[in-house]
Amino acid sequence: MEMFQSFIQYILNLGSAIFVPLIIFIIGLVAKMPLKKAFMSAITLGIAFTGMNMVIGFMSSAVSPASEAFALNTGISLPALDLGWTGAASITWSWAYAFVFFAVVIGVNIVMLLLNLTKTLNVDMWNVWGKALTAYLVYFISGSLIAGFVTAIVQVILELKLGDMFQKHIQDLTGIPLVTVTHIMNISAVLMLPVNKLMDKIPFFNKKSDTNALKEKIGIFSENSVMGFIIGLLLGFAGAYGVSGSLNLAIQVATAMALFPMISKLFMQSLSPLADAMSELMKSRFKDREVYIGLDWPILAGRSEVWVTAILIVPIFIGYSMILPGNTVLPLAGVINYSIAVGGLLLTGGNLYRMLVLGVIYTPLYLYSATYFAPILTGLANATGSVEVAKGQLITWSSIEGPEFRIMFAEAFNGNILAVIGAILFLLMFYWLNKEMKNAKIPSERYTKIIEPEAIVEE
Repeated sequence: MEMFQSFIQYILNLGSAIFVPLIIFIIGLVAKMPLKKAFMSAITLGIAFTGMNMVIGFMSSAVSPASEAFALNTGISLPALDLGWTGAASITWSWAYAFVFFAVVIGVNIVMLLLNLTKTLNVDMWNVWGKALTAYLVYFISGSLIAGFVTAIVQVILELKLGDMFQKHIQDLTGIPLVTVTHIMNISAVLMLPVNKLMDKIPFFNKKSDTNALKEKIGIFSENSVMGFIIGLLLGFAGAYGVSGSLNLAIQVATAMALFPMISKLFMQSLSPLADAMSELMKSRFKDREVYIGLDWPILAGRSEVWVTAILIVPIFIGYSMILPGNTVLPLAGVINYSIAVGGLLLTGGNLYRMLVLGVIYTPLYLYSATYFAPILTGLANATGSVEVAKGQLITWSSIEGPEFRIMFAEAFNGNILAVIGAILFLLMFYWLNKEMKNAKIPSERYTKIIEPEAIVEE
């Protein structure tokens, strides 16, 4: 077991830009892709992930200090330190059982594929830690390790089903065939669904309002770079950066917004040949059977709606932290809430008006969840020694993904009858979402124009 952990840790230390392409390379060879073609697909995917993560990191490093300055200007001081997802991941990998979840994720996926319960093959092994984190949270609250593993298995199943239900929409939004997203952040669409259905009844929210549609209404102001410049400038002024600092922040955000769609083209170049090879393989083995490749969320990062929503929610996120009673978290490392942006994108097809409303309504959930999880993550950090925590200090993750799922199942296994009812209702709502997405028109037929590869470069 120790040797297996050392091997996996070595692979993980290579980084997602090596780990995920390596899996894609192996799958490509299994799908009988020529060696050269499989290698080039893997290399291009590694470049795409590296490029996207560099730009995301660049964006975060520009926005986070401005957010912190904005918070400091308000005089806010809260006890729980926000470490973001990187802190949560490093703590989770230190848990003794974390590496077992590679077998859990792969085993559940294989069984579901063999039983034709899913079309999604999840190759996003980098995010196995998310399942381990769920198991630990449930274990900590309920005291049952079995309950932790059961909940993690349920999470794997739900992620695969989310990959199935959103695949056509993701293909339409990205232009990449037979590719989907199996990240737990997709699950935010479950609780968003009722509000989104209510907005169906309001004519204003049924107007085309993705960035392509806005170009016809506001012209140059809808260009990625211009939107980024304006948002960055406003955030700079809110953080009291002054004219020079605000202009520099505006250019940084504009740069990231301009680069996102360009890098998205690399995902298409790398994954399209693999999708074709997998399609041919499945046709030869199973009649009329498709297999989707499940990947991490950055394949959606080329959609500017994600970033417009995420950045505009930043001051709202901080504002809520100041006024919500009982909140102990100042959002800093996790201040850019990808869960709300990605879940909103997939649910609404890129309708910016709806995405922003959903962000305003559901942001408090993440602050209260982070407050709830603070003693748990602090306890895990102290138990493993992975992160040094000062005495009396609490650490947490302000935009923790899938908090409603994790909390309700943890409390349900702890014997909380309200949580049991909540978990059942959540699963019923998940079924409702699955039904809605299967029956819904794809985004290009609802709000957006399908993206062709050339359009991504031009944007």
